[in-house]
Amino acid sequence: MATGAAWADPAITGLEAAVYEVPTDAPEADGTFAWDSTTVVLVRVQAGGCEGLGWTYAPAGCAQLITGLLAPVVTGRAAFDTGACALAMLQAVRNANRSGAVGYAISAVDCALWDLKARLLDVPLHRLLGAVRDRVDIYGSGGFTSYSSAQLEQQLSGWVERENIPRVKIKIGQDRGTNIFRDRERMRQTRRIIGDDVELFVDANGAYTAKQAIRLLQSTPELGVVWFEEPVSSDDLAGLRHVRAVVSADVAAGEYGTDLYYFLRMCQAEAVDCLQLDVSRCGGITEWQRIAALAAAHGLQVSGHCAPHLSVHVAAATQNFRHLEWFHDHVRIERMFFDGTLDAQGGALVPDSAAPGNGLTLRTADIADFRTR
Repeated sequence: MATGAAWADPAITGLEAAVYEVPTDAPEADGTFAWDSTTVVLVRVQAGGCEGLGWTYAPAGCAQLITGLLAPVVTGRAAFDTGACALAMLQAVRNANRSGAVGYAISAVDCALWDLKARLLDVPLHRLLGAVRDRVDIYGSGGFTSYSSAQLEQQLSGWVERENIPRVKIKIGQDRGTNIFRDRERMRQTRRIIGDDVELFVDANGAYTAKQAIRLLQSTPELGVVWFEEPVSSDDLAGLRHVRAVVSADVAAGEYGTDLYYFLRMCQAEAVDCLQLDVSRCGGITEWQRIAALAAAHGLQVSGHCAPHLSVHVAAATQNFRHLEWFHDHVRIERMFFDGTLDAQGGALVPDSAAPGNGLTLRTADIADFRTR
């Protein structure tokens, strides 16, 4: 904007939500859950001739929360006032309970508002947020417990050999932690496939008890596991702290958090080595920034959970950021839904420094068959 030009602060004129159901490309499972499709709730918000995009991977009911509770308190507000919009949404959901699906709905709208703001200013979102890095490190993530040995090898080889990603994660905790023998075998297969120079991450999705988790890692020291995600339930802060105190791998959790105080309790309990933030769940970009500052005050880094193209810009603007999850399901969906998606070659994403906002364009016609409402 030229010096002395009139400041234009357009009002938000529309906010809508759509639901899409996307089948997986193969049956998928982790230690505590199985699924064959992924639901996407997509938000589009308009002001000043621009449109912002946000989304969350959540139940279809989030769309009703967005249109029924959130849209009325956001529409008509100044598009640049993302803080005021965030506060208004929190006040609107007081009696609906901010946690769970309500938090996911808020996150989708907040991300759309930040994208809109950057597009109105014609700047890339990470520049608007104040970038601290040009490259965002990622780790390949999938390795579902439902995969055969051949499927696992194909996926891991793709990340390591074709895309040169130097860190990968597989799911363990087979059958709610009752088949540790198979967990060990899959971990060993993974190490054989990826070689000695790639970091090995594992994710139990809360399937084990604390002592089970400890015994598993103590029985496989030769594998050099460096990241142990949710060895026990993320609600079991004492159990997380117990595992953290014994194993050499970094213990991580936090993907289900939807507000600052959830993460405050995790920090105060000294439960993790790295907090996981999901921008599509934690309250969006506005709350991500607050949580990242909280983590920094406790000497912790943060890692981005899933939704890589929704997360990459705020990750690039977070000083105490470690890495971002390049999750198989979400990578596949985001490439289907948008033009402008990023390349994982070399193990890092480079946000577009030319395109405004999040740099994505919705492929409306291409995804129409997946829309359910």
